[in-house]
Amino acid sequence: MKFGIVVFPGSNCDRDVAYVTHNVLRAPTRMVWHEETDISDLDVVILPGGFSYGDYLRCGALAQFSPVMQRVVEHAQQGKFVLGICNGFQVLTEAGLLPGALIRNRDLHFICDRVPLQVERTDLPWTSAYSTGQVITLPIAHGEGRYYADPDTLKALEDNHQVLFRYCTATGAIDEFSNPNGSVNNIAGICDRTGRVLGMMPHPERASDPLLGGTDGLKLFQGLVGNLVGATMTTINLASRVAAGCSTQL
Repeated sequence: MKFGIVVFPGSNCDRDVAYVTHNVLRAPTRMVWHEETDISDLDVVILPGGFSYGDYLRCGALAQFSPVMQRVVEHAQQGKFVLGICNGFQVLTEAGLLPGALIRNRDLHFICDRVPLQVERTDLPWTSAYSTGQVITLPIAHGEGRYYADPDTLKALEDNHQVLFRYCTATGAIDEFSNPNGSVNNIAGICDRTGRVLGMMPHPERASDPLLGGTDGLKLFQGLVGNLVGATMTTINLASRVAAGCSTQL
């Protein structure tokens, strides 16, 4: 499997993600400049954190018009995987790949901290290495990370179990005191209905190496890789059996 990390003017977490996918996971990885229009070689596309286009107009608003984003939309429509982290999450909502919006933090302050999150479900590749209800700790660094959606959209998200991560206390309590930015329903990360497009404000790549003080984020990448590699091997084995059967018949 191969990762592609999109680099917009203003991205500043792209190399952090590449360190995890290439150096830690030893997976093929390439940087994708925002003007590229061919990403057909990629299995997973990651939109990293940072300040794409200087966050002019609105966070992620200009990045959605980059030439590569039409290819990212098609990539998702083909059933492939997309991850948006922080600014990348903002880009995904602006591009319509995820519902809702990210707006100014409740107290209008930029927040840089490590926060507890509760893992809501583990039946998707992204969260398969965690346990349901597990409390993990990931860094956050944003000024416009307050997730918002209208009541109908919010109900659909909850009914379809599209919320993967929520802000919580160290013991797993979900309340307003554990909500760092005022996100509705303490939402920290959501997926689309297919479960293949994930957007999250916390930074898993910044918690994927013991040298950084934590490895809770590494399991997100490991779970994805494990599932994709496993699925590939199953397909290869099935194809081999079919070919062997055909050879026997011939």
